[in-house]
Amino acid sequence: MIASPPLAEKQNSAYRCTEIICRDKRISNQKNNFVNQSPKKYRWNFVTEPEQGLQITLESELNITPSLSTVLINRGITSYDLAKQFFRPTFADMHDPFLMEGMEIAVQRLRSALENKEKILIFGDYDVDGTNSTAMMYLFLQSLNADVSYYVPDRIVEGYGVSLSGIRKGKELGTTLLITVDCGVTAIEQIEFARELGIDVIICDHHRPGEQLPNALALLDPLKEGCSYPFKYLCGCGVAFKLIHGILLRLHTDINKVEEILKEYLQFVVLATAADIVPITGENRVFMKLGLELLNRSPRTGIRTLIQTAGLKSKKLTIAQIVFVLAPRINAVGRMGDAHRAIHLLTSNDEQEANELASVLEKENTARRKVDEETFLEAQVIAEELLNLDNPAALVLHQEHWHPGVIGIVASRIVEKYYRPTVMLTTIDGKVKGSARSVDGFDIYTALSSVEEKLLQFGGHKYAAGVLLESERVGEFRDAFSKSVGDLMTDELRTPRLTIDCELPLSELTPRFMRIIEQFSPYGPQNSRPTFIAKNVIVWGAPRIVGKGHLRFKVRESMENGSAVYDAIAFGLGERITEVRHTATIDIVFSLDDFSETIPASNGNQQLPQLRVKDVRAVEQGS
Repeated sequence: MIASPPLAEKQNSAYRCTEIICRDKRISNQKNNFVNQSPKKYRWNFVTEPEQGLQITLESELNITPSLSTVLINRGITSYDLAKQFFRPTFADMHDPFLMEGMEIAVQRLRSALENKEKILIFGDYDVDGTNSTAMMYLFLQSLNADVSYYVPDRIVEGYGVSLSGIRKGKELGTTLLITVDCGVTAIEQIEFARELGIDVIICDHHRPGEQLPNALALLDPLKEGCSYPFKYLCGCGVAFKLIHGILLRLHTDINKVEEILKEYLQFVVLATAADIVPITGENRVFMKLGLELLNRSPRTGIRTLIQTAGLKSKKLTIAQIVFVLAPRINAVGRMGDAHRAIHLLTSNDEQEANELASVLEKENTARRKVDEETFLEAQVIAEELLNLDNPAALVLHQEHWHPGVIGIVASRIVEKYYRPTVMLTTIDGKVKGSARSVDGFDIYTALSSVEEKLLQFGGHKYAAGVLLESERVGEFRDAFSKSVGDLMTDELRTPRLTIDCELPLSELTPRFMRIIEQFSPYGPQNSRPTFIAKNVIVWGAPRIVGKGHLRFKVRESMENGSAVYDAIAFGLGERITEVRHTATIDIVFSLDDFSETIPASNGNQQLPQLRVKDVRAVEQGS
């Protein structure tokens, strides 16, 4: 479907959803009785202590404690200048877009299309990254008076990526320049077809290229072999943003003007970067640090209504809230129906229209969650049978009726529950399609590469991938993939890992320490909340289970009068309550959560942080 908002016809606010009925009645009996529900155990992985001279120098330059210098060094922050960029990034810390191979050609071709009033088509994807990329590029080109429209494929009918039918429709419109965002790097046949129709193609993608590259006019992808762009982990919207950056640098000599315009589009990059689970380091951290500030201060109309509808109106938006609250709502309309509705919302400046569209996203997300849960319950039944039968190294689960829009989400939940690389498969038009998800540290793309003769096609990256295969080969694929994972998986990777930055006595949790540690945000991949270990702390009072199996208790550093008492919450660790009995001595691995209520301490009333405990171990007396 080609769209060029505002639409001549209003979108139908009713949502469509293929409801899955749980066909196997065993599910209702086993919902709360799955056998593989033993308490989760972790391996504690201590980060190597930094070189002492470097640590002392950094402590002196920044006037910080040894624990804080250790956390910084663990993140590659080894000097005052790097720390300044980490804590106070500016637009000047963004890389020159022309370091990306193909950028000059892409910018010149796009400028030519603008000058000659050519018809431009943006080809996007239906997830958060793809819809935000499309919305951002569409609004930017509109601001330059471009003749522009956009196309997002139907997830079920066309599948992922650039489609031949989409190119045909573009040709019918008279398109002479096609810009792909968040897709295209593996579309060999499709890009060649566009060239045959006289359409030039600029690809903005961030996925891993195959051995053969599409014959596009310009291919912008930091992962392309030979590309010298310094930062390799942009999301698709990030790559498209660099194209906008490049065009602005050629249109304006005033760098302040360039930065002012870039600010208008940074909100899209924030949503996409957070949702696509890319590393929050380097240039991505610059985007997120600057963009979150703008998003919290003055969100666009469509994004503001989405935030309000999701119940986040009065809260300061974080990466976690984007990932767990906003992103599912944007994804839902593409997973369950027409992704154009998300783009209409993201680009809307009309309050009433935006509210209507946000309500549609809310309804679709509710429907998606229902399908998620039903599919998850069915998947657990199959997983339990496979695990009881031969305990495979990987799980390959297939039901013909599973909705293709939720199998990726459910695969992630299965990985979390059983801690095995997982492939969820469904059947569409006689072909089996699926989503693969991995465990921490294991490269599922490599495992799929080793069994590619069983597949019609596959693509993705280290932790997530998509597959396509013949229905009669599901069994042999399951066996071959599980064997490949078993051969590649090390014993160390079979147990979830908790990476610990350093030991931290609770007495070091001063207000100044907390002010500094809060500036490590925004948190995300490769910049997670700092994780500490406090040894030999004493459980104070009676622990209790709250919510759905969460453990709440208090700890203090010693039995001495005046020793501060800290609130602790351990999500999902309710089974461990016997280990935290009153006055027990334990080691805790924790990160720092929001401040708890004011608690009396030896130096008067002070506000103490809540400890988010990730694991506990009882300390044997005398050890």
